[in-house]
Amino acid sequence: MKHIVGVESPRGDGFCNSMQSIPKTSLLSLTELLAATGGTPVLGCPEKDFFFDSVATDSRSAVAGGMFIPLVGEFQDGHGYIPAALEKGVSVVLVNRDFAASSLDQIREWHRLYPTVTFVAVDHTMYGLQAAAAAYVKKFPQLIRIGITGSSGKTTTKEILASLLSTRFDVVMNKGNLNSETGLPLSCFEIRSHHQVGVFELGMNRKGEMAEIAGVLSPAFGVITNIGTAHIGILGSKDGIAQEKKQIFSNFEKDSVAFIPAMDSYKDFLKEGLAGKIVEYGPEMVSSVAALGLDGTSFDYQGLTMNLPLPGRANFYDALAALAVAQELGLTPEEMKQGLAKVQPLFGRSQVLKGNVTFIQDCYNANPDSMEAALDFFSDLELDSGRKVLVIGDMLELGVASEEAHRAAVSQAQKTGSALMIFLGDAMSAAGNSVCSSGSESVLSLTGKGQDTIQNVVEKLASFLQAGDVVLLKGSRGMGLERITAALQPIFQGGQA
Repeated sequence: MKHIVGVESPRGDGFCNSMQSIPKTSLLSLTELLAATGGTPVLGCPEKDFFFDSVATDSRSAVAGGMFIPLVGEFQDGHGYIPAALEKGVSVVLVNRDFAASSLDQIREWHRLYPTVTFVAVDHTMYGLQAAAAAYVKKFPQLIRIGITGSSGKTTTKEILASLLSTRFDVVMNKGNLNSETGLPLSCFEIRSHHQVGVFELGMNRKGEMAEIAGVLSPAFGVITNIGTAHIGILGSKDGIAQEKKQIFSNFEKDSVAFIPAMDSYKDFLKEGLAGKIVEYGPEMVSSVAALGLDGTSFDYQGLTMNLPLPGRANFYDALAALAVAQELGLTPEEMKQGLAKVQPLFGRSQVLKGNVTFIQDCYNANPDSMEAALDFFSDLELDSGRKVLVIGDMLELGVASEEAHRAAVSQAQKTGSALMIFLGDAMSAAGNSVCSSGSESVLSLTGKGQDTIQNVVEKLASFLQAGDVVLLKGSRGMGLERITAALQPIFQGGQA
């Protein structure tokens, strides 16, 4: 093992031993970290004093005793935030080899100021993060590892499944949607010895990413929710998306289990050549399905009537995937019913905010498939009183498919029976102008997504809405449609359902 500079503290006074007050339960030892990442020590404490108990790639999230991994992107170099992380008290810093070579004097100065910090050089910090996380996961061979991917519904399926399994197991899962090339590894570092099941969603926005992060988790159970058109502007076609999503099974062995949606047109492709067991899931699993409007869906499963408190057909299908996994893991129908009843919507995902006017905040993300599902639900929604009001914003990252997708959304919106439709954003407003009849008082098209545009929407709705109305807000996260809800809820006495 070649050292750029020795690992002993330059002070030579045993300063590293001052870390003895910190419990020495490092997530990885120095030897394990170096073996996993192919890293080289630059400066730091000896093996016996090496320690980190958390991992951060954002200096704002760094904490004392943690490891900071600066990432290098197209527009920003995270190495510039090392001083901020050091001030937070991190004990380990990974750096790129080229940075270590060109900035050795700077690293020496940092180490003089923070002698307890170990600096390790790796070829690429992002891949170093992934390799370290993969090594960490392997320290828990008894953990039941479940990976979930799909074009839409990943987070909802994860939340439902975690709620089901929590009735019997100690469960760890991604926080929010930390599911990317960096988010998934960071989530894996949350695993602890008491956890029995890990439920992790895996996302991607470039070719090859799914195989990378599947290699970090190596799930024994893999779930695909659907093959749709999210990221089609990046991967080029649904065939390309299916091929990428299928990589969640790339580390399967004979005792692994794949859960595949029976209704998906790519079902046969997803099943082809898989090692292990294949479980198809779909509506045939249940009976007596009844839509409860904003209150969710009721159905009979294994002799019990169950209620999913998330509205819409798409959420119901996500629940079926979760039920299939729970059944494979031996949960009883009573445990499943108990878990379903505890499911709560996350911010911006089928969030029903009730008041004199009810807001359905479904604007954390949007693609043609999730947009279609949301508009289908809104079309089927029956109100005892009041009117439907629709606000839909741009769907991002669609590439050449964008114009056609937005025109299709506007055409479908016209069939929802909405008293007022607002098409927000450059792409959606253009589609609204081209599809809808001009001069209609029930249609408003607004370009942009800045605060002035949002304020125009707020003023329009404030003067239009009345008690009993229901407003659906659907659009990509980048549109920030939740700003509309935040402005209007106080006016109409909204509250969390």
